Amino acid sequence: MKKIILLIALTIFCFAEDKQKNDFAQSFDLEYNKNKIEVFDPLSGYNRLMTTFNDKIYMNVLDPAARGYEFIVPQTVRIGFDNFFKNLMFPVRFANNLLQLKFQNSAEELGRFVINTVWGLAGFMDVAKSELKWEAHNEDFGQTLGFYGVGDGFHVVLPFLGPSNLRDIVGIGADSYVSVLSTTGSSDLNYKIPDTFLQQMGITTFSIVNSTSLKLGQYESIKKDALDLYPFLRDIYTQARKKQIEE
Repeated sequence: MKKIILLIALTIFCFAEDKQKNDFAQSFDLEYNKNKIEVFDPLSGYNRLMTTFNDKIYMNVLDPAARGYEFIVPQTVRIGFDNFFKNLMFPVRFANNLLQLKFQNSAEELGRFVINTVWGLAGFMDVAKSELKWEAHNEDFGQTLGFYGVGDGFHVVLPFLGPSNLRDIVGIGADSYVSVLSTTGSSDLNYKIPDTFLQQMGITTFSIVNSTSLKLGQYESIKKDALDLYPFLRDIYTQARKKQIEE
């Protein structure tokens, strides 16, 4: 069944629609000059080194790969894959909206998944958004913990993934358990697509390159305003997560 889903995805990509806004990108567009907040940062030395490492990886590996991919693959196809991967993240959004008692959002997420999967050609088209104006309600377990009053903990920059904190690292682990694209929990849940960790990494890498190709130049525009890149990104992340939890 997993192979059939992937085959369908590769066959019908040409029917994709216009690009959805990237919510994480929108968060990074928050103005930096608003209400600077205190961040518990006992790992600042490590975090600075990891920020430099991630910056080098982005500039020298991910960005060139995404630009080459953009040159080869038409935008409509890339938008379709973006929609497809976002549709597959339904279990994470649905579960966390439900845990936060956002029942209307959960119902809309269920409706979005059914409509986009059936009439949106396995999710390559976001019919629920274009026809019904149903936006995705992006929630993760880090936000769920914050909803119930769990604090950030200390700030941590993760290799390749970027800014995070102790609470959100726990959230990443929990979300991976229900995610279709992770092998975590595969012994309990039979809807997982990758059979091995190597397959998971391949799918995740493709998703990241595809997503990056749709927002080229965005990171550079953020970076050019930073006098000191690490605290700049740290504070933007902290403010963005605070705003997401409060919404």
